[in-house]
Amino acid sequence: MEVLAQATMSKNEREVSMLKGLTAKTSKGRAMILLLVGGILLSLAGIAESLEYANPGLLADVNVVAESMGRSDWVVIDCRDEYAFASGHIPGAINLGGACGKVLRDPTFRLKKTEELEKILGNAGVSADMHVVVYADAKLITGASVAFWCLEYLGHNKVHFLNGGIEAWVEAGKPLDKTEKKLPPAAFKAKVVKDRTASTDEVVKVAKGESKNVNVIDSRTEKEHNGADIRALRGGYIPNTTLNVSHVKTYDVESGKIHTMDDLESIFGGLDKSRRTIAYCQTGTRAALTYLVLRLMGFNDPANYDESWIVYGSNVNYPAASENWYDFVRANDAIRSIEELKNAVEELKKR
Repeated sequence: MEVLAQATMSKNEREVSMLKGLTAKTSKGRAMILLLVGGILLSLAGIAESLEYANPGLLADVNVVAESMGRSDWVVIDCRDEYAFASGHIPGAINLGGACGKVLRDPTFRLKKTEELEKILGNAGVSADMHVVVYADAKLITGASVAFWCLEYLGHNKVHFLNGGIEAWVEAGKPLDKTEKKLPPAAFKAKVVKDRTASTDEVVKVAKGESKNVNVIDSRTEKEHNGADIRALRGGYIPNTTLNVSHVKTYDVESGKIHTMDDLESIFGGLDKSRRTIAYCQTGTRAALTYLVLRLMGFNDPANYDESWIVYGSNVNYPAASENWYDFVRANDAIRSIEELKNAVEELKKR
């Protein structure tokens, strides 16, 4: 039984047990004690360091949200669509009338004008001096990261991202509510930080090599990056892109939790954090999550390229790498074949 008990003990527990068995009366015993204590302390210090982001305050956990409930200087925004919100949300959370990724952007997936954003947030009861927690779910984590980036672009400096979203809340045994809460209107006055978004003009200069010492991260899939998956007039990527890191590599797709600092450093650690760093994707949605990750890691000047490939890839005057053109003839033939198949099925049903 004693052997079994020792086998189930952790490394630190075994070391503490050894300490108790040593006699401090001999110099050998005292030396061994000092070595073991030092080893334990170094081990614990290493664990603490490996979990720390450069800007940990940007993330909120379930306990922070639970403690802030009911406080007038905190507001929680559920960034899912109105149907998911109605089916159950964090008690006291508000919804902007739909998914944040749609409400805060126009039909072209670009951020709405500052005046419109001020009105949307103000009408929802959000003011610039409040702490704001945004969350979504593991399936639509980017809905919350778009809101995070949007608020930071508007100059809000008290935005927090609920790590793990609503799944983390439920897993912690916290209750959900179906009651819609309305806050009294507030005055939201933006102090736009332009550098938190990158313009197409800026990106074109990087692509042409006119602007150097800039990190550019493609947050799309490898197929999109290589031009095999075409979602604009052309496929390919922006020349002088530094890294292609799909946004799904930055978080756990099951839990919706952002990867640890160690994991993120293994991906982005080779980049110079002091440089301007621009993330892009198809519409600036996935890149908004990369922006959040860069902020957590302590990059000095991160930005989301709002227009992204949907605009860049559709303008033939902009240079592109791995350029691949959309085959309209082949696409039209495929559409025609599908229509013919549907007609044939309908005819069979009539017989």
